[in-house]
Amino acid sequence: MLSDFILDRKSLSKLSTSGLSYESIKSQTGSEDVDFTLELWRAQGLDIVRDRALYYYATKFVNIKDAVFCIVDVETNGSKTDKHQIIEIGAVKVLNGEIIDTYESLVHCTDINKHITDITGISVEDTKDAPPLKQVMQEFKLFLADSVFVAHDVKFDFKFISSMMEKIGLSPILNRHLCSINLAERTIESYRYGLSYLNELLNLHEDATHHRALSDALTTAKLFIKSLSLLDDNVVTVEDLINFSKNERRLKRPKFDPLIKDEEE
Repeated sequence: MLSDFILDRKSLSKLSTSGLSYESIKSQTGSEDVDFTLELWRAQGLDIVRDRALYYYATKFVNIKDAVFCIVDVETNGSKTDKHQIIEIGAVKVLNGEIIDTYESLVHCTDINKHITDITGISVEDTKDAPPLKQVMQEFKLFLADSVFVAHDVKFDFKFISSMMEKIGLSPILNRHLCSINLAERTIESYRYGLSYLNELLNLHEDATHHRALSDALTTAKLFIKSLSLLDDNVVTVEDLINFSKNERRLKRPKFDPLIKDEEE
């Protein structure tokens, strides 16, 4: 994901913490017009603002309660972005612990192997009248806007969507993002952290259909809201939340799986 962004890792860290100078952005981008560069990044979902003489992620100043989070799930016909494509996408927007909007669409596809169909229930026949990838990606980009991108294993979903954007001629997305697995590991005690397991453990989404995009996005949204309710008091802004989710400290996992009943009982 960082490869899609022109600044180095140290500079990215400064945008989240101590701030980055105008000169640093100018020298690394090679741009004589930093404001124009910032506008291009904003069009890709990343808002960087100036505070006094330094630049920061806008999310450094946004309270979690005021931020819009877009919880995303995609189903694909394979794992390689250069060979495969999204066949279904689902997204749920969350604001102040409440679901405020949803988006879902199948995507036209002419090649879905039996293994994928067995997992997702989606076949080529199901997608024959679905809109093409270009239309779905354009619609999703408008839906996502500059909200914070959240997914259960965010690296996969974020990378796949960025690759699909490039495939249709758009720039990759640069939205601030976080992984709901990482966040759950720091807020919820669980034997495992797979989405289906957590759904059963916490009774998040009673009517869930695993490996269908909107259903998994809804389950993840409910998990995310649960995690938000368990945050430390010092996690206040969106950048606090992102940094907290990357913290090395994780809750200690139970030694025994609570969903497996003792045979002696």
